[in-house]
Amino acid sequence: MTTDDYLMVMKRVGVAELKARLSEYLRIVRRGEPVTVLDRDTPVARIVPYDTPEPLEIHPPARRVPRLQDVPLPPPLNIDIDVLELLDEERGER
Repeated sequence: MTTDDYLMVMKRVGVAELKARLSEYLRIVRRGEPVTVLDRDTPVARIVPYDTPEPLEIHPPARRVPRLQDVPLPPPLNIDIDVLELLDEERGER
């Protein structure tokens, strides 16, 4: 759907059509035209061209993230409760 405005033509598209023709709408955005996304005739998003003065930089992580097997387990709880009884009580007659 195209809506004419005084100064520009703004593209409007429903979610289903956007999903079906995403590449086509991305080409429109690359040409500099914004696209408004509608969900049941209600505007929910606007896709605009990405404009950055400098290229993106990828930085290494600030700290080393430990592997899962290197993370110590917490100490076991010292409780005198039977967990299976609690579970059975919570479930009741289900």
